[in-house]
Amino acid sequence: MGLFNISLTLLFLLGLAMVHSSQAQNTRQDYLDAHNAARAAVGVGPMTWDDKVAAFAQNYANQRIGDCNMVHSTNRPYGENLAAGSGDFTGRAAVNMWVGEKANYNHNSNSCVGGECLHYTQVVWRNSVRLGCARVKCNNGWWFVSCNYDPPGNYVGQRPY
Repeated sequence: MGLFNISLTLLFLLGLAMVHSSQAQNTRQDYLDAHNAARAAVGVGPMTWDDKVAAFAQNYANQRIGDCNMVHSTNRPYGENLAAGSGDFTGRAAVNMWVGEKANYNHNSNSCVGGECLHYTQVVWRNSVRLGCARVKCNNGWWFVSCNYDPPGNYVGQRPY
C-alpha cells in the first residue's frame, strides 16, 4: 500500500509540474519582466501592466485564431508587436525575439542596420509605459502573441531612449 501511495504522489507531482510548465513564461509578470529587463539595459524605466491594453491585445489576438496572420492594423490606439511560432511558442519567447533585434539598431543614426529593429525599439520606447499582451493558439496549431503599448512608440525622427 505504501508503494501505491508513493507512486500516486509522484504521478500527482509530475502532473502538477506539467501544468505549471505549460503556464510558465506566459503570465503578465513574464511579459513585464522580459520587457523591463530590455528597458533597464538601456536606462529606460519599467512598464506596468494595464488591463485595458491587455483586453485590446486579447481581442486582436482572438481575431487571428483562424489564420495566425501578423497583419498590422491601421488606426490602432496602441503601439504593437506581433509574433507567431510553432511548438510551445511562449510570450517570453516572442519578447526575446523582439529584443534580439537590438543588434540591428544603431543608436547613433537612430536607424535599423542589417535587418529589422522596430519591434525592439517599441519594447524600449521611453514614453511607452503601459503594457498589455495576449497569446492564443491558432487553428493551424501555431501560437500568436500580441503585445500592445500605451502610449505608442516608433515615431519617425524620434529616438526610443
